[in-house]
This record gives sequence, structure tokens and C-alpha cells, in this order.
Amino acid sequence: MGVASDTNVPPKGLGVRHAQTFFLFLAMLLAFSMRVNMSMAIVDMTDTTRDKYFDWSYSVQSMILSSFFWGYVILQIPGGIMARRVGGKVLITISVGVNALLSLVMPVGAAIGGWKFVCGCRILQGLTQAFVYPAMHHLVSQWIPLEERGTLSTIIYAGGQLGIALQLIASGFLATAWGWEAIFYANGTLGVIWAVAYIIFGSASPEQSKMISKPELKYIQTSLGRLGEQKRFATPWSKIVTCLPFWAAVVAHCGQNWGFFTLMTEMPTYMAKVLDVNLTKNGILSSLPYLAMYALSFPMGAMTDLIIRKRWLSVTNSRKLFNSIGLWGPAIALIGLSYSPAGNMVFAVVMLTLTVGINSGQYTGYLLVSIDIAPNFSASLMGISNFFANIISIIAPLVCGFIIQDETDPFEWRKVFFLASGVYFFTNLFFVLFTTSEKQAWNDPEETDTEMKTTEKQGSVHM
Repeated sequence: MGVASDTNVPPKGLGVRHAQTFFLFLAMLLAFSMRVNMSMAIVDMTDTTRDKYFDWSYSVQSMILSSFFWGYVILQIPGGIMARRVGGKVLITISVGVNALLSLVMPVGAAIGGWKFVCGCRILQGLTQAFVYPAMHHLVSQWIPLEERGTLSTIIYAGGQLGIALQLIASGFLATAWGWEAIFYANGTLGVIWAVAYIIFGSASPEQSKMISKPELKYIQTSLGRLGEQKRFATPWSKIVTCLPFWAAVVAHCGQNWGFFTLMTEMPTYMAKVLDVNLTKNGILSSLPYLAMYALSFPMGAMTDLIIRKRWLSVTNSRKLFNSIGLWGPAIALIGLSYSPAGNMVFAVVMLTLTVGINSGQYTGYLLVSIDIAPNFSASLMGISNFFANIISIIAPLVCGFIIQDETDPFEWRKVFFLASGVYFFTNLFFVLFTTSEKQAWNDPEETDTEMKTTEKQGSVHM
């Protein structure tokens, strides 16, 4: 990890790093749009009031909706390894491009092959989207200077939440105007356009870019401590396994996913059964929490950069501060949400929006620790973290289903919210106590070996 320097002044105006940031922002937006489009489309696909509809049982629909994550979990760790070997550009292009092509064939394939074909497509989409976060982490570690990491990385990762929000808003209009097929055709077309543009203008690193200026290249390299020849090292798996700061970030990631996926999967049912508000039929209303998360991510990212640049806090304490806002804030808001008055839609939506909105603090918290402590292996670290966190994503809704026997009973829902609040609190507490953003010695194995040999020689001389 580079060290912020007062003498490392960025070139004036926008640079190639900003263009790459925009491409990666769009990649996250499109990936998450295609990740959630089925949850909106399947409502119209199984609408019995239509002339043509799919007569799928609730269990089949649940299988289709969950099939994405079957593939998504499998390739997380291999995705991190591949990102280091072939580069982030190749993998993120494959991820968005394959997802786009599968979206384009989904309508015709569903008509011919039924739910089995749809499940197969969703599994393949999940498998290729397993590359998104490892590839993105690798690209961020290559392109984003430390002094700008809070703002630019937030722009990139927050694109996912904007993608969810825009998908929720657009799907209703597309399905009403042209049918559910239009949802997949729109996603697929935009994805193909992005992939072609990124192949032409994207770059795996500043060193490989043909458009970057020498001052901007030197600025990025100086900030990240990458001056001189860049070398590839074998992944130090034993060091990673025993690195407590990394596992503290993994624990925070798991806590984040528990709370986030509890809300994303269970909130529509809570609104419908307890508050008598069918939120799923109002795309604009259901998108508010994700729009709030997207909007709040920018001031938090900018504040992170300001704090680090002004040296008000160390990078480590800055990560802990914003991660605490991102996890402890929702922990408190969830308690308020659990006491929503029956039928009070405004209060419930406000609390839900607040819960998800404040969660944006995690973008400059645990999410950046892997890049901070080991930029050379950030893709592998993100693959490991995302593997465990997405297992939690699958488990959390199952636990909710076990707790809730009567969907209309507010007391049972209160147990779910208190559990999520507790998970948020204790996982972040572990993060605060045990993580650091100090670059680990094993990030540069060659330098570590040289230091050890020097020490041994000095010891032998003294003997």
C-alpha cells in the first residue's frame, strides 16, 4: 500500500483513471441489474391474468431465484486467483459480456426449455458474476491512488446499488409497455454495448494503458508504491490463513451480508403481511432504500479521502469509523424498524430507507481493507471474503424462515430484526478490535525474504 504524500500532487483535470472508474462503475451497475432482474420479471412471467404465462409453483420460482447464487459461490476463490493471473479486465469483460448474452437468450429459451433452461442460465450468470468482486478489487488496486481511494472506489462499488434501484424502477415500466421480455432484452443490449466499449478503451493497469499521460502514470505509481519493475508473487496462502486483520474484515463482510440480504429478501413479506403494504408492486417506492444508499455513499467516500488527506485519522481508524457507521447505524435503525406501528407505511419506509442508506459506510470500511493490507493479493483476498459472505447470504433467509412461523405476527419479525441487529453489532465490534490497514509484510514476499537473509547474515557475523 502506498503512503499518502504531500509531494505527490495529482495532475490537474480529469485523467484516464477517472475514465476507468466510470467504466467500472457501469460494470457494477449492469452486473447488479442483471443479478436482480429475474426477481422483477418472474412476477410478470407467472401472472395468471396474462394470455401467456408460466405455470410455475412457488417452490419452482424460489429455485429459479436462488439458482444464481449456486453458481455465484462456487467460483469466488478461483476467481480471485484468476484475477491475479489473467488480469481484472479479462474477467470483468467475461462477467458482464456473458451475463448480457444470457439475458438476450432468456426470453426465447424460457419459452422453449421452461424453468430448467431458466435455472441453467441463472447458474451460468452466477458462475461468471463470481468474477465481479475479485476482478474489481484487482482493478481498483491497480488504478486508484490511495489519496483518492475513498471517493473513486465508492463511485465504482456504489454502482451496484444504483443498478438495483434503476432495475426496480425500470422493470415495471418495461414490462407494462412491452412485456417481461423487454427487461432481459434491455439488460442484454446495454451489457453487450459496455463490453465492446471496454474491450476497446479499458485497461488492466496504468502501465498497460496506451492513453495515460506520464505525469498521471507517475502519480498513480508513486501513490501505490509501484515505481520500478512490477513482479508477480506466488500467493502466500499460509500467511493469509493466519492473518487476523484480514479475517476481521471477512467477519465484517459476513455481518454486512447477513443484514443486507435479510432486508432484501424478507422486507417485501414483512411489508405485505404485517404493515399491509405491498411494496413489491411499487418499483419506485421499493427503490428508495437503494437510492439512499447510493446517494449517501458519495459524501462518505469524500469524507474518507478528506480525513486521510488531512491526517485527522490514520487509514486504519478511518476504515473502522466508516465501517462502524455502516454496520452499527443499521443495527440501531433495525430496532426502530421492528417497532413500526401497524399500517404506518411512511414510518416503515423511512426506517427501511435509513437502515439501508446508512449502510453505505461499509464501502470505505471493510471493503477496502483487503486492498490496504495486501494490494498484490487483493483479488485473492476478496474471493475468499466473498465466498464466506455469500454462504451467509444463503443461510440468513433460511434462518428467517425457521424463526417466522406466522408471517403476520410482529413479535416474530422483531426476533428477526433483533438478530440482524446483533449480527451487525458484534461482527463490526470484531472488525474494530482486530483489523488494520497497515500493509502486511507478506504482500512483498521477495522483500521479506531479502530482509530475513540480511538479518541471518548479520547474526552470523556477530557470532
